[in-house]
Amino acid sequence: MTPTDRPRLAVRSPADLIAAVPYLLGFHPADSVVVVALRGPRIVFAARTDLPGPDADPLDPAVHLAGVIARQGAESATVLGYGEAARVTPAVDAVRGSLAAAGLAVLDALRVTDGRYWSYLCAEPACCPAEGTPYDVGASEVSAAAVFAGQVALPDRAALTAQVAPLGGPAAPAMRAAVARAERRRDALLAGAPAADLIGGRTLRRAGVAAVRAALRQHRRGDRLPDDEVAWLTLLLTHLPIRDHAWERTDGRDADIALWTDVFRRAAPELIAAPGCLLAFAAWRAGQGALAAVALERVLSAHPGYSLALLLDELLRGGVPPSRLDGWPAVNAPAVLRPRRRRPRGPRRPT
Repeated sequence: MTPTDRPRLAVRSPADLIAAVPYLLGFHPADSVVVVALRGPRIVFAARTDLPGPDADPLDPAVHLAGVIARQGAESATVLGYGEAARVTPAVDAVRGSLAAAGLAVLDALRVTDGRYWSYLCAEPACCPAEGTPYDVGASEVSAAAVFAGQVALPDRAALTAQVAPLGGPAAPAMRAAVARAERRRDALLAGAPAADLIGGRTLRRAGVAAVRAALRQHRRGDRLPDDEVAWLTLLLTHLPIRDHAWERTDGRDADIALWTDVFRRAAPELIAAPGCLLAFAAWRAGQGALAAVALERVLSAHPGYSLALLLDELLRGGVPPSRLDGWPAVNAPAVLRPRRRRPRGPRRPT
């Protein structure tokens, strides 16, 4: 799910909207239902979910989608289903009904596949022929404007997932060796901690603050962190005060997203939880809900009980806009949300 606070795209027709959707989501959807929400004439939010499977009830994801859209303060919406009619039609019908029940006007409902679209709300052969209306995303002014504004639409969601996947090849054994060196460095640091420093907490915090600051400085200079510094940073981030120090200094800046993406992809498997959550938080703050979602999926797959991942997952599932939590997290701020125990996986959350 993605708040659309990016450069504005002028959408004047169904073909324009179809061309805009990949840039609103960050990737080209397939076998999906997408809801584009509007407040007045302005697009304010876009949410996507997979088409329900053959034995699934299409009403469950539809009700959730409608609730997410309603929480954005939207007034109206357009529904787009991507795929074959047998799967798209029941899903689109369920979403239309749920949006209407939530008090939202449905401006149009489209099925999109193989370079053509069909409207579920228009029966005029002159504008909505039975064979569908052809469109060409590549020729759209919307696509050109999005590219000019620096927006990117990846080929599919799998390409987005690949952006947060662990690095292969010799990177993994090199990082494993770096983690072993970092553990010895930590042990030596704690062995030299003053007796008054209970279990080395203050000593670790000083080292963690220094590591976070050094990583931010190096990245701002355009330097990639060496393996030893990634291993040291990710090992220290397992201590919550250090992770929270990094969290308080993470926002939706491109530099934050780039830094935590690099660290997340290179981290040893047992150390991915904190950098993955920092990436997810930065992406959510930037309005890149799909990137946040795939980062959290990887974290929760490896560390299903990690509390910050569960908290951020709750934000995404609920469609909470970043503006509602401006200034969060902050030192001594009251708790805003409490992470729930992880529920069994139901329909995929909108992305």
